[in-house]
Amino acid sequence: MCRHLAYLGPPTPLAGLLFDPPHSLNHQSWAPREMRGGGTINADGFGVGWHTPGGAVIYRRHTPIWSDTTLPGLAAAVSSGAILAAVRSATTGMPVTETAAAPFGEGPWLFSHNGVVAGWPTSVAKLAGTLPVNDLLTMPAPTDAALLWVLVRDRLRAGAPLAAAVTGVVAEVLRGAPGSRLNLLLTDGVSLAATAVGHSLSYIFDFSINTVVVASEPLDDRPAWRPVPDGTLLTASPTNLTLTPLGEA
Repeated sequence: MCRHLAYLGPPTPLAGLLFDPPHSLNHQSWAPREMRGGGTINADGFGVGWHTPGGAVIYRRHTPIWSDTTLPGLAAAVSSGAILAAVRSATTGMPVTETAAAPFGEGPWLFSHNGVVAGWPTSVAKLAGTLPVNDLLTMPAPTDAALLWVLVRDRLRAGAPLAAAVTGVVAEVLRGAPGSRLNLLLTDGVSLAATAVGHSLSYIFDFSINTVVVASEPLDDRPAWRPVPDGTLLTASPTNLTLTPLGEA
């Protein structure tokens, strides 16, 4: 059920998250430690998004991250202070295409989903019907993750803060599709919001260098990594991090 991560802090090479750590995202793609609810390998695509002075950039493929011969060199050469990346384990019956791989994005926003919407698609048909028809017709892919992104984006476009956008979608989806696994990850390059609902999530926050990393699994064995309790909203910037039970968010 996918692995994802986000970084905020001083500019760092993409490789410092994707390849260099002993349990990097690349390593998690074929040897995850904390997969829950199905799947043992994340070979159905990957993506990485990063912020630049000219805006957000996204690089995605439908193939396993370890098979991309271009990415290691790119990741070593490119640095950013805001990064979101994911590797995908597709839910049975959902397409394996580049457009189905996270991150999804628009403007400064980058988004990823780790999990599954229970009872898809019937369980969320009514909720999907609240979206503008054009948004449904132009969804990146016919998947639960893409629909979640379009729902989150609709709230962001209306002016909702990151945290309100993800918690609002989580609450509505759980009402229609109880038992869904909804680890959402969203950043605008300045701050981030993440939910832990049904899947593992950890973070490491270093006040001394104003750096935060949120990931499905720790990237290394440093004791500073902390698990995010299930049913929790995490909000963070390079200088602040807050954990809030979803019922209180």
